[in-house]
Amino acid sequence: MTRDQLEHIIRASGTIADDDEIIVIGSQAVLGQFPDAPPDLLVSNEADVFPKNHPDRWDLIDGSIGESRLM
Repeated sequence: MTRDQLEHIIRASGTIADDDEIIVIGSQAVLGQFPDAPPDLLVSNEADVFPKNHPDRWDLIDGSIGESRLM
């Protein structure tokens, strides 16, 4: 996953959950600090996210763009 792909997931998640603060956890969180990360850090094809202000809406994100639905 590239930084652009992660940003797309964050934007889509924010829209779905109606929250402008999305938390990224797991290995893809490194792309926040290192947008030009080396290829070894870009292997994963998924990102774990949840809305900070509405954590109960994680399931809306997962149901809409969860595994294999966005990429």
